[in-house]
Amino acid sequence: MAQMNMKKPSKEKTFEGGNVSKINAAEQLKRSVMSTMLWEKGFYESGEEIAERIFRLTKLVDKETALSIMLEAKQVQKLRHAPLLMAVAMSENGYLKKENLNAIITRADELSEFLSLYWMKGKRPISHQIRKGLALAFPKFNEYQLAKYDRAKTVKLKDVLKMVRPKPANEEQAGLWKRLISGELQTPDTWEVALSSGKDKKETFERMLLENSLGDLAFIRNLRNMIQSGVKSELVKKSFSERTWSKILPFQFVGAARYAPNYEPEIETAMLKSMVDLEKLQGSITILVDTSGSMDDKISGKSEMKRIDAASGLAILARELSNDIEIYSFNNSAKLVPARHGFALRDAIGRPTGGTEMWGSIRQVAKNRKSDLMIVITDEQTSDNGSIVDANSDLLAVINVAHYHNGVGYGNKSIHISGWSENVITYLMEYMKNYAR
Repeated sequence: MAQMNMKKPSKEKTFEGGNVSKINAAEQLKRSVMSTMLWEKGFYESGEEIAERIFRLTKLVDKETALSIMLEAKQVQKLRHAPLLMAVAMSENGYLKKENLNAIITRADELSEFLSLYWMKGKRPISHQIRKGLALAFPKFNEYQLAKYDRAKTVKLKDVLKMVRPKPANEEQAGLWKRLISGELQTPDTWEVALSSGKDKKETFERMLLENSLGDLAFIRNLRNMIQSGVKSELVKKSFSERTWSKILPFQFVGAARYAPNYEPEIETAMLKSMVDLEKLQGSITILVDTSGSMDDKISGKSEMKRIDAASGLAILARELSNDIEIYSFNNSAKLVPARHGFALRDAIGRPTGGTEMWGSIRQVAKNRKSDLMIVITDEQTSDNGSIVDANSDLLAVINVAHYHNGVGYGNKSIHISGWSENVITYLMEYMKNYAR
């Protein structure tokens, strides 16, 4: 996820004109992969440009580096499509082994999605390693999982099954695969299946809430659907109070509040509940949240969540986990954010506007505060220049919430982190423990 940076300056610039670090193909690949929803347009780059860069860079780096980035993207950052695209590129170099492909297929639909990407530029034979990798992955999935993703796509699950011919472990599994081929799988009871079959939205969601059969993430993601279909408010609020929320991240709550403002009190309570048992951060911390105009860009074309939501979510999490923290927002200059919590902190950080002077903002903050760790959450598109010395902190961590080709220059003794999730905070916790020794 991160590495110490001792970079040489580059003649290239960020999209706003600031100096960038001259980084190698492996570091460029990591920057492009870790924060991308593949094929989605960014504020400065098209989805096609990003995908083509990932494919090209994967083929440029050595086998071990490509494999490491692919597995981190899948297993740590929980990305779906970028690791599959990397696997296609690795197969063209002869790097991809059956166990590697098996490792990144964790959902049944990824069996067919990999082949769709592999045949993106035309149908062609598949290698022995690909056949074996898909055959290894197929037995992972039970009837519910296969039925859930048995969809009418260009490449169907039964097509993959016929092609790779995995060996069933027993008669039960053999029978399951026969039902897949004949189209006789038992229909799973999911909200997607219910609604796609034409069932009433309101009745479906109310039934699933009463049966407690809607998972936490599905619940959060379907708040809009429940509101629009007229699900009883008391049922929604009751479901909020009964959940543990142990695997939902702050930025997901921030995103949900954007399209479900009437439930903001319940969403905030759930968000704070999700962080109660997390380990605390040690030492003094300063956080700068980028609020320039480009942070208003959506994370995905299919999502309401924006880059500022991801940044605010990380700031909210850090606030709850630290006893010595100051948070600033910055665009052309920095301002101290009041010591608030939850959505009040999100509101105080503010909405994106203006240009970006990251290093000038860092220097402005550093005049008044010395800290053990300074964290800058940004899309790395600044117009000015600087270095770790400007931060007046023992360590500078730049968390990149975008996927652009070039980012800011760092200097010595700084950590660059591509990607955003709770793993960012987990990593910093471990790093600070070791750094303090």
